[in-house]
Amino acid sequence: MVAMTKRVKTFQVVFTDPSKTFYCGGEKVSGRVEVEVNEVTRVSAVKVRALGNAKVEYAKGKQRCRQEAEYLRYEEVLRLDDQPTDSDGSVVLRPGNKYQYTFGFELPQQGQLVSSYKGKFGYVHYCVKAVMERPQQPPLECKKPFEVEEPLDVNTPDLLSPTGGMKEKKVTCMFIPDGQVSLNAKIDRRGFCEGEDICINAKFENTCSRIVVPKAAIIAKHIYQANGRTKVFRQKLSSVRGNHIISGMCDAWQGKSIRVPKIKPSMLSCNIIRVEYALMIYVHIPGSEKLILELPLVIGTAGLGSRSNSVSSQEGSVSNASQSWVSLRMPSEPPSYSDIPRDCGLDQPLTPLLDDFDGDDSPIFMNAFPFPSPPPYTEAEEEFNGNARMLPVF
Repeated sequence: MVAMTKRVKTFQVVFTDPSKTFYCGGEKVSGRVEVEVNEVTRVSAVKVRALGNAKVEYAKGKQRCRQEAEYLRYEEVLRLDDQPTDSDGSVVLRPGNKYQYTFGFELPQQGQLVSSYKGKFGYVHYCVKAVMERPQQPPLECKKPFEVEEPLDVNTPDLLSPTGGMKEKKVTCMFIPDGQVSLNAKIDRRGFCEGEDICINAKFENTCSRIVVPKAAIIAKHIYQANGRTKVFRQKLSSVRGNHIISGMCDAWQGKSIRVPKIKPSMLSCNIIRVEYALMIYVHIPGSEKLILELPLVIGTAGLGSRSNSVSSQEGSVSNASQSWVSLRMPSEPPSYSDIPRDCGLDQPLTPLLDDFDGDDSPIFMNAFPFPSPPPYTEAEEEFNGNARMLPVF
């Protein structure tokens, strides 16, 4: 940031390595304060301050919730090399010269800082601020922000262990029981990095009279705390969906994958702002609330990392799934359909059967006029990636 007045031509902070995108705890931040003047100017002192703080602010009714936390404060008085100073420490700057005040300081060790963040109701911000003090003149200030990213390693036994759960929901129609919907899901670990695939093994059962749709999504939860109150902002980042499941049927996912998008790592150490992630596996039930299972995730900065590891992890999940989940078999060949009457036109009217209210979905349709029944045969539906099949519920 450059501050310019009638006397001062240039006043800015420049880092030693301008291409560096972020700093970690324990690293050195160095640079210089550049000054050029249009007139002879006496400067009593040039100070540099490093500041880092978190701030939360939002409205709760008529009340304004606000809270701050400080993570970095450093101050240093800078001196010019080979420049004569008066007894009070002031110097005289002259036009045509470019003056450079160098600075450098170490950030607190890892674990004492939190990563930079900017959200809907708060932020974590770091900057270097330079202050030029002049006799009988107001001080001049300029700032230069910098990013901090605290390493978060997901290669720990806790984050490499599998996690899962199960949920079920009884469905009613006008207070009359209408069967239930259940899901059972697991993933092979909780810690992931950007670009990796999360492989989901799950089983869904539908014994109600409605057609349901299984889905999965990566959810970000931004948690803000101020004045003893907590505000949570949820965000859907990416999602996948499975086949529609009709009444009396079940569906199995074996290694169905959803990729971690480009997102900030989890932020778990800030006192007033937290960023958490979860894999939400859910079933859309028309006319009823969704059946939801959330599995916590930790998004790190150092993990398995490579795509080859993600692929091998996915293959391993598929292999394990074939042993630990329901065994599915495809019939060798279907019965003949040659005896089915072919006088049923394709131009019969279509009636909406199910509207799924997620934004990326389209309604499916059923024919208003009945078609003849096909020969008795349980046909397995397979997705394009070959990891989801449908079975009758016995």
